[in-house]
Amino acid sequence: MADTNGVTIHPAVDNGIKSGNSNLSGGVLTCHCATNPVKVRVGAQTAHNHVCGCTKCWKPDGAVFSQVAVVSRDAVEVQENGDKLEIVNADAPIQRYRCNGCGVHLYGRIENKDHPFYGLDFVHTELSDEDGWSAPEFAAFVSSVIESGVDPMRMDGIRARLRELGLEPYDALSPPLMDAIATHIAKRSGALPA
Repeated sequence: MADTNGVTIHPAVDNGIKSGNSNLSGGVLTCHCATNPVKVRVGAQTAHNHVCGCTKCWKPDGAVFSQVAVVSRDAVEVQENGDKLEIVNADAPIQRYRCNGCGVHLYGRIENKDHPFYGLDFVHTELSDEDGWSAPEFAAFVSSVIESGVDPMRMDGIRARLRELGLEPYDALSPPLMDAIATHIAKRSGALPA
């Protein structure tokens, strides 16, 4: 069995996973600027919360993974200092909006109506003071942490720690989300009835 002593994943899960509260009706995400922070209201509970190893998602300092969840795009509203928001990469499928002051990503939006996840925004609930956001359910794009500079020799310990936390590690998304993508594509191509 791999040694998991000292293996960190993300500050929100390193000391155990907090349960979500199905009655949570949302909260406010705030960037890290000391003055005039960007504030984004999320007006609903999130879903499919997970830790992500990709190199595109925002990670707090020292974190190996990001933590990201989805919510209906119509539940996301910029409340304060939206003039500080900029898109990280306009050509990416997920247009991630970050604060141009501190660099924190507040939300990611998909504009392509043909994308399987169109209508969902990606948010980092750790930017909220509210407790009870949906709990992380799995780990996505685990191998991708190597691309961000993690020593490949650490991967057995990282995967073991994820499993200790109850976050099954995948090198894509979880099977239900991969099934949702494949179903969307099959319906669009006519392989399945729309």
